[in-house]
Amino acid sequence: MTTTKTRRLELRTDEATDQLISEAADLLHVTKSAFVADAARQAAEKIVARSDVTLMSPAVFDTMMASLDIPDESPELATLAKLPRLITQ
Repeated sequence: MTTTKTRRLELRTDEATDQLISEAADLLHVTKSAFVADAARQAAEKIVARSDVTLMSPAVFDTMMASLDIPDESPELATLAKLPRLITQ
């Protein structure tokens, strides 16, 4: 099933880039529009996927994981937990 395309995207480019895009599109037997849309989508998906990943060295990762095993001192939270409940069951 083909999705109806309703959005328009225009861009300005130099002659050399335009010729390169035309040549690549011809080699793949697709239109320039399809070639540019596909290339832009692939680049965008790669960037968005990378934004979901946090890169760090193994040493930093080990330090972070070790810190999760050490409880923090939270005197204010302990005091609040000792207060009577406002809602009873």
